[in-house]
Amino acid sequence: MALISLQDVSLGFGGPRLLDGVNLQIERGDRIGLLGRNGMGKSTLLKLLNGDILPHEGTVARQQNTRAAYLPQEVPQGLSGRIADILATGLEEVDLSKLDDEQRWERQHQVDKVISLMDLDADARFEVLSAGLKRRVFLARGLVRNPDLLLLDEPTNHLDIQAIDWLEDFLKRWGGTLVFVTHDRVFLQKLTTRIVELDRGKLYDWDCDYSTFLQRKEAILSAEQAQNATFDKKLAQEEQWIRQGIEARRTRNEGRVRALKKLRQARSERRDLLGKVKMQIGTENRSGRLVLEAENISYSYDDKVIVRDFSTTIQRGDKIGIVGANGSGKTTLLKLLMQQIQPQQGEVRHGTNLDIVYFDQLRSQLDESKSVLDNVGEGRDTITINGRSRNLMGYLEDFLFTRDRVRAPISALSGGERNRLLLARLFARPANLLILDEPTNDLDIETLEVLEDLLLDYEGTLLLVSHDRAFLNNLVTSTLILDGSGNVKEYIGGYEDWQKQLDAVPASKPLKVAATTQTESKADSKPAGRKLSYNEKRELEELPRRIEALEAEQHELNVKMEAPSFYQQESAVITQAVERLQEIHEELSRAYHRWSELEA
Repeated sequence: MALISLQDVSLGFGGPRLLDGVNLQIERGDRIGLLGRNGMGKSTLLKLLNGDILPHEGTVARQQNTRAAYLPQEVPQGLSGRIADILATGLEEVDLSKLDDEQRWERQHQVDKVISLMDLDADARFEVLSAGLKRRVFLARGLVRNPDLLLLDEPTNHLDIQAIDWLEDFLKRWGGTLVFVTHDRVFLQKLTTRIVELDRGKLYDWDCDYSTFLQRKEAILSAEQAQNATFDKKLAQEEQWIRQGIEARRTRNEGRVRALKKLRQARSERRDLLGKVKMQIGTENRSGRLVLEAENISYSYDDKVIVRDFSTTIQRGDKIGIVGANGSGKTTLLKLLMQQIQPQQGEVRHGTNLDIVYFDQLRSQLDESKSVLDNVGEGRDTITINGRSRNLMGYLEDFLFTRDRVRAPISALSGGERNRLLLARLFARPANLLILDEPTNDLDIETLEVLEDLLLDYEGTLLLVSHDRAFLNNLVTSTLILDGSGNVKEYIGGYEDWQKQLDAVPASKPLKVAATTQTESKADSKPAGRKLSYNEKRELEELPRRIEALEAEQHELNVKMEAPSFYQQESAVITQAVERLQEIHEELSRAYHRWSELEA
């Protein structure tokens, strides 16, 4: 029997139904990725599965004693207290005075076990944690119940890449049943065993992984578009026929009139596929070849070093990704490069003719008191993009804001709609330097891919902070890595390219060269080199062991630095580890070079 079964379930809150007679079976051990456009009702479906809301029609059947845990998209505000106490609230509420000592011990043991499993500090205060750690605590709060089913709504939002990697690994090892909503394509690919899509009120169970889903979906959409085009052509022909004044009352035409009415009814009930966001960026002015240059800049906040002795040159057309743990200083680095704040040492110089547009991850550029229309139009009815005047209403429709939605206050918008609105506001201005700080949060995958395509074709310069690995891999030409202790290093390529360069170690060479066989001709043999001294022979024998020890230490340090808790230590400890990693890399290079010399 399925853990949870939905049978002919319908649910709506005015307007088209979010769920329209849907069916779904969730089996034990499934890892389901729930996909759909913003506003389709994915979060509502998760709440329905968790039992927070009831369907208007149909039934939701649960296997007896099934326990579910739900991680909402946003961590509730106003929570405070020790992490251990927060986790204890996830246990079943009972009168503790009625429990015996063994039962109390079992409850405490369960909390302690999850704290250890999730690598949390039991005595740390929840209210001072980063957004990423707060989400980890809330996940732990759900897991303390030993749930059969885990429901996650955008679990990677506000997490840095190290935390996302940790979460992926943890959920793979957890082994329970999982239903999650995410826009992170790498997360989907690594975790899902099954894709379920919510589209225009219907649920489609693709029963495959994410990459297979993409192939099948494209084929289905092509067939649907062809079918709709044939239907619309037939309807248009019949509408033209009825307008020609044919005497419809004649017996031989009555059947055709009835068929036309059925076509009209079918067309009115059809829910068309939502259009894709249409974006364009105005680039009326071309910047100079040199966009900006930073020379030996440093910046500290209180006792924490954010940037130390960093230099870079950015030229027109560069697309630079910026990656680092939460709190490592990515936004501060952007503000230094934009000259919004001044470095305490060093200098930032801008090139000529720069038009800068900045996307703020906190969306503070939006005015909560104004409507969608006023936030973008700022009193204008038209905007000009690339020399072409656009009606403001039509422009907003390109960003999927309907005419009845554009006059709504932005306080009524979802996170994804707010991101689209800020992009619409910023792209209405000419820009040859785009600075985007976490632009992908809350965007559905289709909108994210449209933004990705736009930025790929963008001829200006791009600075991008993102934790979306696929987005970085597909866009950037080089990546700046902040290690949290002030060091900023540049690597060619995107996230995966950085990982390959970080992990690259020269291939081990054989200890001995194979002896020349007696059948080789003298002409093929190479002149013998000089004989090694006694000390050189000892050095050659020792080098493999030295290299092996260095590689082991390098691996151990890399594992430690991949853990999110590593960056919660004192900055001196982090700096020491980073410097030692660099030393090991240099020592290995020298050792391999020396090995080649001695063998030659």
